[in-house]
Amino acid sequence: MTRRIVRILLGLLYFAAGVLHLALPAPFLKITPAWVPLAPLVITLTGLAELAGSVALVQGHSPALRRAAGWGLAVYALCVWPANVNHMLMDLARPDHGLGLAYHIPRMLAQPVLIWAALWAGGVVGRHHIPVKR
Repeated sequence: MTRRIVRILLGLLYFAAGVLHLALPAPFLKITPAWVPLAPLVITLTGLAELAGSVALVQGHSPALRRAAGWGLAVYALCVWPANVNHMLMDLARPDHGLGLAYHIPRMLAQPVLIWAALWAGGVVGRHHIPVKR
């Protein structure tokens, strides 16, 4: 039951984030590191990935699709970490220190939790993980 609740909560989180990436890309473009090529396209693709991952994670018909979503969302959370670090560095460099450490430190600490939660909710890891058929 707990795994299902986490799946639903992560699904809602990533679905909302996907909609925001597509509807309001400007804030995401501001925090995207300069070394990311084709940033507007990357923001669009990340939004689509969040939407697809969220739907695949919450669907109840295919454990294999949930596992794939768990892996995909975990890798996604790892890949967007540089944008979160960039946001923190840019924000803290402002004269008023932007949102401050009280916002950025929990956000940085939450990233590995999101990675683990996606893997756990998708049935990739955990006590009752779903084995892969070979």
